Amino acid sequence: MKTMHHAVLVAILMLASCTGTGHEYDASGIFETTEVTISAQETGEIMQFNIMEGQTVKAGQTIGYIDTLQLALKREELLGNLQTTHSRYYDVERQIASLKQQIATQKHEQQRFENLVRDNAANRKQWDDIHANIAVLEKQLAAQTETLEKGNQSINGQVRTLKAQIAQVEDQMRRCVITAPASGTILSKYAEPGELASTGRALFKLGDLENMYLRAYVVAPQLTTLKIGQQVRVFADEGEKGRREYAGTVSWISDQAEFTPKTIQTRDERANLVYAVKIAVRNDGFIKRGMYGEVKISDEEK
Repeated sequence: MKTMHHAVLVAILMLASCTGTGHEYDASGIFETTEVTISAQETGEIMQFNIMEGQTVKAGQTIGYIDTLQLALKREELLGNLQTTHSRYYDVERQIASLKQQIATQKHEQQRFENLVRDNAANRKQWDDIHANIAVLEKQLAAQTETLEKGNQSINGQVRTLKAQIAQVEDQMRRCVITAPASGTILSKYAEPGELASTGRALFKLGDLENMYLRAYVVAPQLTTLKIGQQVRVFADEGEKGRREYAGTVSWISDQAEFTPKTIQTRDERANLVYAVKIAVRNDGFIKRGMYGEVKISDEEK
């Protein structure tokens, strides 16, 4: 109902600006700001959330946090499992050192017996036995090496899994820290310390009150005189003192016409089509959300 009431008032002001004899302005509307609703990214008790409506915050500023005790304990458990898994790594070289030594010994014997056989000081069978024994030991070495390396590969997989789980928990812990995504002013606060936050629950609303815009409505003939980036004059109500003037920039123009006011259903009144435009204004602190404003597109008398 409040939005509908604003739309009716805006339409009346706009029509008066176009049909009145004063021609003081070309369009009127309501000052608005870009609003962002920040929600909880994790579930848990809100341990700290000391902000107030109207408070100014900076982008990235920490303004509270959700309980991370269970996540911290889970992280410690995973770190312990990771340490245990690391201890199961096989020292391949040490495990196969004995076989390598046996092979080296046998090869030395093989060479010695080869010389004896050449000098007819030993029979050929002894040399053949040593040769066969070396072949067996080499196969054992290859099999054991393969087994140990596969065991380490399996442990590597477990280590990667644990590291991924630790990274997930740490990411959850980071998400428990409530921060401001952008610089602005706290417009609304929806939670208090001690309450339970659940994923997706709105915590606060943030708005940029320094860079506001006037959402105004213009008729079709005025639309041809506007373009994105165009400089215009914006006026805000200053009470009994009159109006305060600001420099404005056209930042958006609707490509669709709409009837105004929307609640009027008679044929003649529905014939009035308007286009919404946004005019960016640098706020000096006197412009408030919901305040009515006017736009002067040019200084020429209409």
